[in-house]
Amino acid sequence: MSDIQQRISASFDAQGLMKTIGAKLASVTDGEVQIEMPFSTALSQQHGYVHAGAITSLVDSACGYAGLTKAPPGFEVVTAEFKINFVRPALGERFLAIGRVQTSGKLLAVCTGEVRAFTGDGPDYKVVALMQATIINARGD
Repeated sequence: MSDIQQRISASFDAQGLMKTIGAKLASVTDGEVQIEMPFSTALSQQHGYVHAGAITSLVDSACGYAGLTKAPPGFEVVTAEFKINFVRPALGERFLAIGRVQTSGKLLAVCTGEVRAFTGDGPDYKVVALMQATIINARGD
């Protein structure tokens, strides 16, 4: 496991919210992080879809951790802003959020994210949400 994978994994494991929603790291590469989450009725809204808050948290974390893969040593990241579009109801057995760095500099990273909904074990999915996020590099203290 690379240093960046260990860094992301240690930070992810310290997040109570990701544990609460049942999320797990699926992949960490330079500039991209994938996080998966199973469907749970505990995360549903009144129509039975996964709640927008859970989907947003999932993809926000994927974008933030993607940004962290590009952050200088000694820095952590926080989200400065994001825009999310929900393109269809979050229906599925499992969800995969993919965060990708589009550009990064000393202080900011601009990331895009998408959330895919899967049913069954096959590779077919439907995109349920799209995000654009600005991530700030902050000195870790």
